[in-house]
Amino acid sequence: MIGAEIFISGRVQGVGFRKFTMDCANHTQLYGIVRNCPDGRVNLEVEGPKGEIESFISTLKKGPPASRVDSVEVIWGKNSNRFNNFSITY
Repeated sequence: MIGAEIFISGRVQGVGFRKFTMDCANHTQLYGIVRNCPDGRVNLEVEGPKGEIESFISTLKKGPPASRVDSVEVIWGKNSNRFNNFSITY
């Protein structure tokens, strides 16, 4: 188990990106949160098996139909065991 903080830039707010993210995460062994940032990015904190996170990131790069992902920044870290599900934070 490992943790990652992910920042996604592009047209990712107001297009259902957080819901898309939560739906994708709920079909995996991943736990964490997703939230909008004031600067227009979407931020995720996610924990789980590294391979699952890498696959999840590949899916996030595509995004929902109305989105456009310009960049994905991943900061790998330790698993904190803070999460027991995946949710949207406001």
